[in-house]
This record gives sequence, C-alpha cells and structure tokens, in this order.
Amino acid sequence: MDTSADIFTNDEIVTRARARLAPAVWDYLTGGAESERALCGNRLALDSLAFLPRVLRDVAERSTATSLFGRSMALPAFLAPIGSLSLFDKEGALASAAAARAAGVPCFISIMSQPALEEVARAEPDAVLILQIYVRGDRDWLRQVVGRAEAAGCAAICLTVDSAVYGRRERDLRNRFSSAAAVDRVNFDDRKSVQITTEQAALSWDDVAFLRSLTRLPLILKGILHPEDARLAAEHGADAVYLSNHGGRQLDHCVPALDQIEAARAAIGADKPVLVDGGFLRGTDIAKALALGATAAGLGKLQGLALAAGGRAGVETMLSLLKAELSNALALLGCRTVAQLDAALLRRTQPGLSSSVLSTFIGQRQPQT
Repeated sequence: MDTSADIFTNDEIVTRARARLAPAVWDYLTGGAESERALCGNRLALDSLAFLPRVLRDVAERSTATSLFGRSMALPAFLAPIGSLSLFDKEGALASAAAARAAGVPCFISIMSQPALEEVARAEPDAVLILQIYVRGDRDWLRQVVGRAEAAGCAAICLTVDSAVYGRRERDLRNRFSSAAAVDRVNFDDRKSVQITTEQAALSWDDVAFLRSLTRLPLILKGILHPEDARLAAEHGADAVYLSNHGGRQLDHCVPALDQIEAARAAIGADKPVLVDGGFLRGTDIAKALALGATAAGLGKLQGLALAAGGRAGVETMLSLLKAELSNALALLGCRTVAQLDAALLRRTQPGLSSSVLSTFIGQRQPQT
C-alpha cells in the first residue's frame, strides 16, 4: 500500500503501526530491557535539549545533504540494523533497502535479517548497504562473512560490540515471545541456532584488530558509549564509532548515546564519523545530534513502525517527513546546511510533557486482545 498520499506526520505512522501489529510484536519492537529506564532515558535526553535559534541569516536556500565514507547522503540519517524486520513487513530488509535507496540514505543490513544479504544486494544494486555482524562462529566464520559482504558490494562493515549476553527484555518474557523462534535467520546455515555464542561473549580488541586485517572496507563499531572505548576503537582501526545503548534493550539504566556524542568526538577527533541512535523520532532530534557533533542518526524503532504502517512505501514516507522536518528546523535555527549546526544552538532544559503519539508510545505496552 502506498502511504505517501494519506500520511502527513510520523504520529500517523505510529498510530497505524500499533493498530496493525500483534501485541507481542508491538512489545518486541517498542520495548526495552528490565525496567526500561534506559529506553525512556534515550527519549528524555533528546527532550532535555532546547534550541537557541539565530535569525536574519538568509535561509532561503537550504540543504540537508551530507556524506559518509565519501558517499553522498540526502539526509544525515540511516536505517539502523534490525534483525527481525520481517515481523513488521514480509519483505523485511529488502523493503528497508529499497526505501533507503530511494531516499538517498544508507541502510544497515543485520546479519539476522531476511532475506539473505545477497538477495538484497541483487535486488537493490544502487543502495548503500552496510552489513552489521553479530559473531556466531570462529575466525574462519568471520572471514567468510567479510568475504560475503565484499562480494555483495557492501559500503562498510559494522561489528556490534554491546551484546556479550542477551538483554533481559521483560515484555518478551511476559509474552513468552522469541524472535529467534518467530523468524528464519537465512544468513546462517543452521537457521535456528543463532543465539549468543561463546565467540560473541569472548570478543576483545584483538578480534577488532583481526577483523580490520581482513578487509579494506570501512569498519564501524556499534555499541560504543565510553569515550575510552571510542579512543580504543580508533586505535584499533575503526573508521567510525556508532554510539548506541541498543535502543535501551541490553543494559538497563544505561546512559543515553546522545549524551556521549561530545566526549566521543573529543576522543576520536574531528575526521572520523560519529554515528548515533536511540529514540530518534523527528527531524529536530537529528538536528540536536548533529549540533553535538554527530555525523548521522540511526532510525531503529521508527523504521520498524514505518514498515508495519506501510512496508517500503511507509519507510519512504517516514524518511521524506524527516527530511522536511530537518529542512524546516534548519531554516528556523538560522542554518543553510547541516554543517552549520553546532552546540551554540542548544541549551539544557527541563523536558516537558508531550501529547504527541510519537513521543509517548515509548514505554507503553500494547493492550492484549
């Protein structure tokens, strides 16, 4: 279904997705670990920043464009990796890749997603695809996965480093819901044996150095929060750091990634990209991250909601709305380009209450039917 003609706000995407998703799947997509303090903290961090705009700066012409690893982006955003996209739309990663290509943004393809990486790459040869890896084997296995990414024409490789164990997601536990049982992991020979392994739990900086030695593709480490780990990532050959607390789904009471942008930027310098995710729902959210020093913001839960609302057309609509919102924010902040966003445009404030469906869906469970 083409949603572009009848959806004008991302609030409507959330409302439509909630009506269409089964309660257990809604909880899987929107929930977090344990008390969900980390999940709610992501949104609180964004809402705790207010703008201090400039005026009379001639913003008649504006651009939301930027670049990542030398590749142009129409919007400083990307589709974050989600392993169970087919729970929200039967096309799964293929729908996200098609929408990202149409919108001119990168799409992270999780090794847990469907269809297989090679199928997505064949169907969308012009999409900027980045393979996200969970380690589920030894170094020979990792070498094979890197070879697949190179053969598929991926623009970069992303190693997730914040998942030594699986977070205790109490909504899923209460619902007796397992995404591993619900979705076929087609990128693995043993399609059901994809739970966290010893290799993932035992990852160290030596493994990062080994991965770096396998390929000339840009290497991204996802799940960085501590500035010392950002520094070590750069020291071990990472081309970018991806700040994330896994959407509040791993360690509860974890700091918001947004609050670590400035420290990470100071740790790795001005040249390497700093990616970030965690609660991004609007163009103004993206503007705040960029003003703090981020290169681009990742869309996880919002991507899943857009898929549920309208498949690939839903994701295209969502990205189009974010671009319009960001362009509008630039004008009202007195900026012509995203490069002009800086911390001087921000002030810390007390977050207020919002009646927005988009801002309040976090922390809400789907009523059981």
